[in-house]
Amino acid sequence: MCGFVGVTGVEQAAAVVWLGLQALQHRGQDAAGIGTVDGPRFHVHKDLGLVVHAIPSSKLADLPGQSGVGHVRYPTSGVNTREDAQPFVTRRPGIVMAHNGNITNVDEVTAQLQRRGIHILSSCDVEVVLMVLADELTRIAPSDHTAQDLVEAVGRLFGRVRGAYTVTCLLTVDGEETLVAFRDPHGLRPGVLGRRDDGAWLVASESVALDATGFRRHSFLPPGAVLLLRKGREPISLQVSTRTHRPCIFEHIYFARPDSVMEHGRVNQMRHQLGERLAEEWEARGLGADVVIPIPDTSRPAALSMAEHLGLPYREGFIKNRYSGRTFIMPNQQTRDAALRLKLNPIEDVFRDKRVILVDDSIVRGSTMRRIIKTIADLGAKAIHLAIFSPPVRHPCFYGIDMPTRAELVAADLDDDALEATLVTRFGCDSVTYLSRRGLARTTELPLCAACFDGDYVVPVSQDERRAIECDRRP
Repeated sequence: MCGFVGVTGVEQAAAVVWLGLQALQHRGQDAAGIGTVDGPRFHVHKDLGLVVHAIPSSKLADLPGQSGVGHVRYPTSGVNTREDAQPFVTRRPGIVMAHNGNITNVDEVTAQLQRRGIHILSSCDVEVVLMVLADELTRIAPSDHTAQDLVEAVGRLFGRVRGAYTVTCLLTVDGEETLVAFRDPHGLRPGVLGRRDDGAWLVASESVALDATGFRRHSFLPPGAVLLLRKGREPISLQVSTRTHRPCIFEHIYFARPDSVMEHGRVNQMRHQLGERLAEEWEARGLGADVVIPIPDTSRPAALSMAEHLGLPYREGFIKNRYSGRTFIMPNQQTRDAALRLKLNPIEDVFRDKRVILVDDSIVRGSTMRRIIKTIADLGAKAIHLAIFSPPVRHPCFYGIDMPTRAELVAADLDDDALEATLVTRFGCDSVTYLSRRGLARTTELPLCAACFDGDYVVPVSQDERRAIECDRRP
């Protein structure tokens, strides 16, 4: 999972992008980069680390221009090197690009490009998207590309590039510097458009980037369409492909910030509703508890609504180290274990002699949860009831979330009857309650991609593609 920002029509694009990326830091902590356009020249700076480390404020002056794109990276493909950080640039035609998502047929497309004499130099899949777009545009015309050329090229790209991707890029269209955004035909990965009173436009992965930079939300990026943005003019939206819109449910459950607004509404509100559904299902089991405690931060809204529904006190039981990263998106188990010890410190008095409902968003590998429950048990909790406000994660995600193999998923090979009892034994807790898929469906209105729960992959992934993704992601 990654985050992007694109802006046009501002006095110093790099500074605006820099602020927007900091609002999206939760989406990627491994690398960051900014690219700007200043007349005929592109300027790019990218490096490893958090935004303020990868792009020191002193570097912003070296990135002139009124249009720019930026990116924060959590690598679900490729390796974590400076060369794999985004954005990427191609000289023919001139394009600077960043994206959020995961391309499932990278090997196939790379081979196609090589047959045309185009070589991929990095391990980052956005370079594949960039070079396909460049290839298709230059097939149509060597230069002076029109909006219709771009629509035709993106349509061909949709036919060649499979997976989940929301893209922003800068290039010349109809003789004008243009901020372009497009989203895969199913709209799996998110994207939002904002405007400012002075006519500037900004696109981003989440609406919090708009809030941080003083833009108002205008609309969400339309799936399967190309959006052309220029200062002081209305957006030009050109539909390329029409498919069923299936945004990722895991964005709402885990990745997005709670104050972000997505197609289903405020993320915080959806998590609150998921907690209500979970409380109803937990209550029907006839269990008893004294206190509801979230595992911060994602589960707070759900835990609060559970506590309200059940008439139980809500308590903060963990102090979170704000300078520690998200353990789920760290590259291996050893790193995740070490980070967890830094990340969460329990408050002993909150747990001692209490029957605790411990609320979390999901269980993927289960190793982190096992350590948390052992820590709580050692503090003297009388009972520990684990409540998860999503269904069991049984299937790998190939669209940008780091759960690539069934072998890593604790729930993969356990049916509903055996799952919760098995995890009670494995984790050392008193009960495990997942939100049912029916409960999840009651909370959502639009169709969603929930392949990690039900195995219904919106974009089919072949066995060869699965093996390639698994190999690419293996620590």
